[in-house]
Amino acid sequence: MYKVYFITFGCKVSQYETECMRSCFASNGFDIADSEDKAQIFVVNSCTVTGSGDKKSLYAVRRLRRAYPGSVIVLTGCLPQSNMDIGEVCIEADIINGTKERDALPTLVKRVIADKSRILHVPEFVSGEKFEDIPYESSFNQTRAFMKIQDGCNCFCSYCIIPYARGRCRSKSIESVKSEAKRLAESGHREIVLVGINLAFYGQEFGLRLADAVEICCNTKGIDRVRLGSIEPEMLTDEDLQRLSALSEFCPQFHLSLQSGSETVLKRMNRKYTPDEYMSIVKKIRGYFPDAAFTTDVMVGFPEETDAEFEESLDFVEKVGFAAIHVFQYSPRKNTPAASMKQIPNKIKAERGDRMKAAGEKLSKKYLQSLIGKKVPVLFERENSPEFHQGHAPDHTLVKVFRENSKKCLRNSILYVIIEECRNDYCIGRIADDNYT
Repeated sequence: MYKVYFITFGCKVSQYETECMRSCFASNGFDIADSEDKAQIFVVNSCTVTGSGDKKSLYAVRRLRRAYPGSVIVLTGCLPQSNMDIGEVCIEADIINGTKERDALPTLVKRVIADKSRILHVPEFVSGEKFEDIPYESSFNQTRAFMKIQDGCNCFCSYCIIPYARGRCRSKSIESVKSEAKRLAESGHREIVLVGINLAFYGQEFGLRLADAVEICCNTKGIDRVRLGSIEPEMLTDEDLQRLSALSEFCPQFHLSLQSGSETVLKRMNRKYTPDEYMSIVKKIRGYFPDAAFTTDVMVGFPEETDAEFEESLDFVEKVGFAAIHVFQYSPRKNTPAASMKQIPNKIKAERGDRMKAAGEKLSKKYLQSLIGKKVPVLFERENSPEFHQGHAPDHTLVKVFRENSKKCLRNSILYVIIEECRNDYCIGRIADDNYT
């Protein structure tokens, strides 16, 4: 029996899609390998958001070809979909597939095994494309489960290749959301994370809102927590927030994509808000969720970014008071408007990245310190330390509790924990007398 090993790069959507492919291969007679040395087939699910993502994906394919010359190697995902020359660039892959028709991969692999052919299967997106819903069976390897409910993007930010790699916005049907939430609960998951390429656009073609999907998941028996992946800030309305605030299962952690705190940079990026509008949205959310945690992405070194514009961005993140910031340097993407703008030297990008990361670390420490003395419900996860039980609070703070009994396992239980101290990027607490499971 042929065994398949998966390597995944990129976002939560990519991780979800790997799970779907894993189930698809299993249902087509393949075994899933738990280590690469046991596999004869390799599937590399790529990322192309940055140049480093491209390099990592291509390096993985080339390394596998050197290490396992007789294997069948599949390159799939965003990189092939956005690069039509990929067949010539990556000659080491036996099968090249994009972000469509991933359920065809088992059949394509069988064909390659049978006739030793090389297959380039990257169907283009067409107008009116529907959401590709590939069912999968959760293995319960993770306490929380991801559910992809949206794909594609209509925004065309000047730096971004994703609309070309993912097509236009489209959504999972509400019936499919409901059935998948039920399956996840029956598999033992207690938390669902809703993810998408542009999640806040969920349901527009059906006359629905993101809140509709959240409500379905929150009302699913056995699901105690529902949280959101990254969302565009300008898409959250008062009605959405009012509906979300009525759901006790909803986790008040908001990953609001910022990219820059400079109004002029945001305009060049073709983002749809100003810093003032972003701050207004943050204040609005805090009105509904006083204990909300805000996390974000910040890009440094965008083309033509001046020292003054960078300082504006640095000042703005401190004003918002983010709980965490993911900082990354601008990376030119072929055929995007920003790629033809005046580029910032790599040395300056690196210096700005270091300063922004330092600001983010300072803000994270301040946020964690603000939790000391609070009592929070923690969903405990896999035991991976002889010293601690660990899990996440609703705001996604990592919380650790000293193990009084090394044999006792708290996995998949929700217990109240009193936060007593913070260390680096996590908090330490003790289990309170009152708890629920």
